[in-house]
Amino acid sequence: MSPLRLPGPPHRVKDPHQLIAESGADLEGHGLRRTMGLFQLVCFGVGAVVGTGIFVGLSDSVAEAGPAVVLSFVLAAVTCIFTAFSFAELGSAIPVSGSSYSFAYATLGERAAFLVGWCLLLEYGVSVSAVAVGWSQYVNELLDSLFGWQLPAALSAGPGDGGVINLPAVLVVMMAATLLVRGIRESAGATAAMAVLKITILIMFCVIAFTAFEHDNLTPFLAHGPGGVTAGASLAFFSYIGFDAITTAGEEVRNPRRNIPIAIMICIGLVTLLYCAVALAAIGALGPEAVSDKPAALSIVVDQVTDSTVGGGIIAFGAIVAIASVVLAVMYGQTRILMSMSRDGLVPRVFERVSPRTATPVANTWIVAVVFAVPAAFSSLDVVVNLTTIGTLATMVAVNLAVIVLRRRNPEVKGSFRVPLYPLSPLLGVAFCVYLMYGTGWSTWVQFAVFLAVGAAVYAGYGRGRSRLAHRTGA
Repeated sequence: MSPLRLPGPPHRVKDPHQLIAESGADLEGHGLRRTMGLFQLVCFGVGAVVGTGIFVGLSDSVAEAGPAVVLSFVLAAVTCIFTAFSFAELGSAIPVSGSSYSFAYATLGERAAFLVGWCLLLEYGVSVSAVAVGWSQYVNELLDSLFGWQLPAALSAGPGDGGVINLPAVLVVMMAATLLVRGIRESAGATAAMAVLKITILIMFCVIAFTAFEHDNLTPFLAHGPGGVTAGASLAFFSYIGFDAITTAGEEVRNPRRNIPIAIMICIGLVTLLYCAVALAAIGALGPEAVSDKPAALSIVVDQVTDSTVGGGIIAFGAIVAIASVVLAVMYGQTRILMSMSRDGLVPRVFERVSPRTATPVANTWIVAVVFAVPAAFSSLDVVVNLTTIGTLATMVAVNLAVIVLRRRNPEVKGSFRVPLYPLSPLLGVAFCVYLMYGTGWSTWVQFAVFLAVGAAVYAGYGRGRSRLAHRTGA
């Protein structure tokens, strides 16, 4: 295959060597400490991924795809795998905290990098709010199982869901922030423990649900046709959001050039197996109608299969732990993205300050917690899922393109992992991402276009003039 030809470098590209040197590369960087090993990093990835998407969002995907939701999960996984290859190569070659933002800065230029960072604010930040809303739903499910009562709707749901304020959603965001500011070692340990627990509970769910499995519940398999599979995959993709957060730990991982790509691959493989097994078990036990549009579907399945509320209560507890770990891991990624953007002068400097006592960005963390507790308190889960999904897919398109650009312009920058079947693999990653973006619907595209326009205005009005790269080069 003939090599791809690229135009000249875009305006304000940050040299990858400079980016690595500024972060400390394989040394300690900017007050952050390298304390995470491979096991903790895998658990961090699983902690960032497995949560609301499977415990709450499964019902929405089933409503679109029916029994073929298993194919929807596979399609979403294939999209993630191609992009995961690109993340793995870039994460091992440029092991810094900025993830997609830093990769774009080193390849596509400052303007594109800012918009990628802007989309990451949507992916990490808004998904925290969505995840917190799902956490509140399972808190009520657990209270009902244990005590036979629930929090009043006025205090456990936003106005769009018939309530006034979602206090549990605010609580989980604040608890995550409290743990994050204490230190990365404590946060990583808590995330690892929660990841092991929620995997165990999902396996337990599969064992229980498969005891009531009936093949007839899977027919007709393609109840809503291929279009339903695509629509279901666009929703199911929300269940995979967060695996890229592994690369945001680039400056706090031991041997990042080796451990980051390995952790990404293990995380995607493990999560895909879990999701397909859970979806197959749930539908096989009760049929798609019993699962569709039920926010606490897994608890409902276990309650009906066991004819008891005890099993459902255990699943609800697992969901509470799972979703809390997602809030923790995703908020961590959000703060590291903002810290990287702050280093470059594109957002205020308060986001890059690291506490010498805890080695964490304390002010950054609390600002993020307060800002995203507000939509968690007043928004609905359905409002933000599609918008978060399309923003995430857009950043993944940028990451796949960044691999191609980096290999052409900086072939000497190499890590321990190389994308297989290059350049076909990253191009397929772009194609699958665009395909799933199409499945989100035209109204989501309109919202996303407005979101990008606001981001471009923020860059033009603030970031462009304060860019440290521009001042350093005299641009």
